[in-house]
Amino acid sequence: MAQLLSSSCSLTICSRNKPYLKPFNNCSTLFSITLACNNSKTPFRRLFLQEQKPRKGSLVVHAAAVSTSQETPVQTSSGDPFKPQRVMVIGGDGYCGWATALHLSNKGYEVAIVDSLVRRLFDHQLGLDSLTPISSIQNRLQRWKSLTGKTIELYIGDICDFEFLSETFKSYEPDAVVHFGEQRSAPYSMIDRSRAVYTQQNNVIGTLNVLFAIKEFREQCHLVKLGTMGEYGTPNIDIEEGYITITHNGRTDTLPYPKQASSFYHLSKVHDSHNIAFTCKAWGIRATDLNQGVVYGVRTDETAMHEELYNRFDYDGIFGTALNRFCVQAAVGHPLTVYGKGGQTRGFLDIRDTVQCVELAIANPAKPGEFRVFNQFTEQFSVNQLANLVTKAGEKLGIEVKTINVPNPRVEAEEHYYNCKNTKLVDLGLRPHFLSDSLLDSLLNFAVQYKDRVDTKQIMPSVSWKKIGVKTKTVTA
Repeated sequence: MAQLLSSSCSLTICSRNKPYLKPFNNCSTLFSITLACNNSKTPFRRLFLQEQKPRKGSLVVHAAAVSTSQETPVQTSSGDPFKPQRVMVIGGDGYCGWATALHLSNKGYEVAIVDSLVRRLFDHQLGLDSLTPISSIQNRLQRWKSLTGKTIELYIGDICDFEFLSETFKSYEPDAVVHFGEQRSAPYSMIDRSRAVYTQQNNVIGTLNVLFAIKEFREQCHLVKLGTMGEYGTPNIDIEEGYITITHNGRTDTLPYPKQASSFYHLSKVHDSHNIAFTCKAWGIRATDLNQGVVYGVRTDETAMHEELYNRFDYDGIFGTALNRFCVQAAVGHPLTVYGKGGQTRGFLDIRDTVQCVELAIANPAKPGEFRVFNQFTEQFSVNQLANLVTKAGEKLGIEVKTINVPNPRVEAEEHYYNCKNTKLVDLGLRPHFLSDSLLDSLLNFAVQYKDRVDTKQIMPSVSWKKIGVKTKTVTA
């Protein structure tokens, strides 16, 4: 029988014999997650433990959940029974996931966050920290409840553990799953063998488990999966949205767009896409793959409501994205670090558009058996263009901004053709926030506000695609 834990207890969940919870060679202890239960009115789901008969001398512990809230379930504004009302956000403690969970909750969806909190462990292991101070997930959800009266439920666990994921699916019964729960850094995946293996095992197996959970427990559930524009690489032709029509030897067919991944991380996303496409065809799963560009910004309407709701702001060479890194570098007087020639061009979007795109995908679900691919970005910039924009924005604020070129730690074309299609989300109603002078001013001012938290030792890239462990040297010429 399951027993209710005391409201004043602290629960530690350990998963034994799970290699995906021990990704690092220097990790001597199993990764444990502590869930602090401060009072009976906390806005997340209480965890119960159920002890089963030991198998081969081991103790099997399962986590299930029941809601402590007695509120009337929130309904979507449309009242359309075919539109998902209960959304599970996997990876909801992360950069994109946290902003998305709050946005959907604010829009009237019932939301549950599923997260192992391993991203916080990465910072601890690598000596990194967010520019912004980040509250615990429990304090975040309590603050959201106090400000809005809305409950976001919480399940702490690893989706690579199918027993945990199964219990979570059966307990919450989601209509849509937004899947952000993956190791999302290309440099992290290229640090060493153990992190490359962890990235692929965590990402691919986690996604497979989600697909099997949908098949077994929620057949009509719509999967909204975060992919990446990096799956495509930089071909010398236009990049279509997921598919391309080809005529070859007099015959024509529409085929998946060729993939040219550039890291073990990007390769894991390619494997995900193939697995999802296959299960849509074989099992009738409905799925939308959001091939997202590089995200910048930190504030959404929801995260700006209180400092305990602030989002992550990564500026280091492993997890920081280009524009965010440049703004922090400018704020502390460090030259902007342009990799190689700086002609690398990518799709970019504001974090506010990330949450908007996810909402549009949920509100307009794929059909059973359909595998949709949306290219999720709003503008295209080269690294040099971003550096120039930040330099000009800095001048307006009285900040002298310099730029240096450093040897490119990645293996990639530094000057290339790049033209991507991104019409499907616009057709669904996306209203983009384009990169403007006012937004750059806001980002720079935000970076200046927290510049005392910057560890300048984390700014330069330290991971080489060709040779692990070699520090990138600055080009002084």
